[in-house]
Amino acid sequence: MDVVAPAVLMPFAGTLLGAAFVFLLRNGLSAGPRKALTGFAAGVMTAASSWSLMLPAMESCAEMGRLAFLPATVGFLVGVAFLLALDVAVPHMHADRRVEGPKVGLGRTAKLFLAVTLHNVPEGMAVGVVCAGFLSGEAGVGAAAVLALAAGIALQNVPEGTIVSAPLAAEGMRRRDAFLFGAASGAVEPVAAVLAALAAERVSFAMPGVLAFAAGAMLYVVVEELVPELSEGAHSNVGTVAFSVGFAAMTALDRMAG
Repeated sequence: MDVVAPAVLMPFAGTLLGAAFVFLLRNGLSAGPRKALTGFAAGVMTAASSWSLMLPAMESCAEMGRLAFLPATVGFLVGVAFLLALDVAVPHMHADRRVEGPKVGLGRTAKLFLAVTLHNVPEGMAVGVVCAGFLSGEAGVGAAAVLALAAGIALQNVPEGTIVSAPLAAEGMRRRDAFLFGAASGAVEPVAAVLAALAAERVSFAMPGVLAFAAGAMLYVVVEELVPELSEGAHSNVGTVAFSVGFAAMTALDRMAG
């Protein structure tokens, strides 16, 4: 139980840290550190999706024999479909800070804030689902996996916090207010985590599918948002190396915890 509270709050702490850079760096993090953080987080999230979510989901259905993969596969595809639906239904942000989605009567700043905030919802849900799997004791999710996943998402949220706060400060907003806007974009994550954990506990019989749903949602975020940012422009090799280190670190943590 001591693991759950830090895991729920860690991603929000990452957003707070990123937003706080507005007091030190007017334009936020430079490309190199930003890609290193993003790459490491993407590696952690990819490994966590595989070893901490999909594998336990299939192992917990071992009694199904050759069909043990089915609940996990269906849950994974539903998670991807859910994120795809969000991309179509709401504004979303790309690596070059373009905001796409349905046309709404909002300014660019408001769209950017909405895009980052909604992008954080599935990440919070993933943390909540993993926490529920850990608390159930039946899904094979270890404490180290829970904390590593939360830490990876927190690292990925650091540049996202600056993406909101730094442009606002550059446009003349007081730095304190710009920081508060950046922080507010991440406040949805602990709320989403708690709601997802409560919902997952109510359908504990479907835990394999729920874990796989979180895996699909996270991998969609990695491929749609993080990988393009790593590969564009300078320092792409920094992001690739950081991805590899993050993947290896999460794999080692998961195996040691198991």
